[in-house]
Amino acid sequence: MWKTASDKGLGHLLRDVWSLLNEEERELLDKEIRPFPCKKASTVFSEGDIPNNLFYLYEGKIKILREGVYGRFHISRIVKPGQFFGMRPYFAEETCSSTAIAVENSKVLAIPVEAIEALLKGNTSFCRYFLKALAKELGYAERRTVTLTQKHVRGRLAETLLILKENFGFENDGATLSIYLSREELATLSNMTVSNAIRTLSTFVSERMLALDGKRIKIIDCDRLQKTARSG
Repeated sequence: MWKTASDKGLGHLLRDVWSLLNEEERELLDKEIRPFPCKKASTVFSEGDIPNNLFYLYEGKIKILREGVYGRFHISRIVKPGQFFGMRPYFAEETCSSTAIAVENSKVLAIPVEAIEALLKGNTSFCRYFLKALAKELGYAERRTVTLTQKHVRGRLAETLLILKENFGFENDGATLSIYLSREELATLSNMTVSNAIRTLSTFVSERMLALDGKRIKIIDCDRLQKTARSG
């Protein structure tokens, strides 16, 4: 059950992190952490904001996007439950360089940076957890840079769909992605125009790799989709 700001005991919802803390540190986290419920399309933080909190996604989906040239936005990634986000500007001592928006109704936990800093100074395991998380983000960004700049539209879109499968899985039918994105969102994730995304999806359907029902995408032939992603 989601608790209100007056309730205690939200710290244990941070799953992997909770086990790294001693009793005193858990009390500190429970005291400082607060719920940050987000309705669909609501903003968690915006480009240019001062990072006063680190955020943890407990339930739902959050997209991280940045404005590019001509006012066009690029989605760099979609946060899945169990992940922290909004870390980079805090550790870099910069303002936020991106915007975080809820893809669907989501439950977010906000932890003041002062509490995070106190835990980092006194707990090497907690510190190592964030170093590992940041290193994974950097590795993902490096791989996506290669994909989005060197692969053709087919390879880019195929890889995006496979990343969504890996991060969010399937519905009960074992084939339909359990995340529903607009064609524009798929396009910006794959660094292509909306028309190219629509055309490429239609091609994948005609080749019997996918089936579409509005925003619902069913992967029919995962092996061929993986081959398309690899070949670019």
